[in-house]
Amino acid sequence: MREATMAIRAVFFDVGETLIDETRHWGELADWLSVPRLTFLGVLGAVIARGQHHRTVFEHFAPEFAAAERGGLRPAYSIRPGDFYPDALSTLKALRGHGLAVGVAGNQPAEAEAALIACSVPADHVATSAAWGVEKPSLAFFAKVAELASLAPDEIAYVGDRLDNDVLPALDAGMRAYLIRRGPWGVLHAEQPEAARAHGVLTSLSELPSLLG
Repeated sequence: MREATMAIRAVFFDVGETLIDETRHWGELADWLSVPRLTFLGVLGAVIARGQHHRTVFEHFAPEFAAAERGGLRPAYSIRPGDFYPDALSTLKALRGHGLAVGVAGNQPAEAEAALIACSVPADHVATSAAWGVEKPSLAFFAKVAELASLAPDEIAYVGDRLDNDVLPALDAGMRAYLIRRGPWGVLHAEQPEAARAHGVLTSLSELPSLLG
C-alpha cells in the first residue's frame, strides 16, 4: 500500500465488479448465446487472463454473435437493486457522511446512468463513458471525472477492479487509485506486480472510509 499525503475531497467508483456484481449479466449473455454458463465463464476467464478485451469472448463462439454484440443487438445491460455488492451502497453513504463527494463513472452504456439513479445510488455525480463519448483507459475519461467533480486530480480517489482500465490510468491522471480484489479482473489483477502501484488493494469497499480518514 502506498503512502497517501494529499487530502481527498471526492471518491469516484467504477461500476461493473466494483459496485455491481455482474454474475447475472454474464449468465444472461451465455443463455442468449445458447452456451453453457460454465463454458462461457471459462472462456471469459481465459480472455481476461490474456489481457484481451472482454468482447473477444463472443468471437470464440460464432462470428454472427460477435457482430450482434458490436451492433448492439445483444440483451441490454441492466442494473437492478439486487445487483449491488453488499458493501457498495453502505460505503457510498459512509463516505458522504465523512463529508466526501461521491461519484460513479465507468465504461457503461448511456442508459446505465438512469438505471443507477433509479436504484437510488447515494452519489453526488453519476456519469457514463457513452454519455461522455470517451472510454477508460483514456486519460480524457479521467479528465472528465475531474471536470465533473470541479476538483484537481490529486483531490480525487478512483476505485476499480482493473489495473489496466482503472488504477493505472487514474494514477497517470494524477489521482489516488485503489484496486478492489473481486470479480474475474480484480482477482487476477491483484496478483500482478503493478498492483503495488495502487494506494491500496481492497478486499471490501468498507475499508475505504478509514483509509481516506
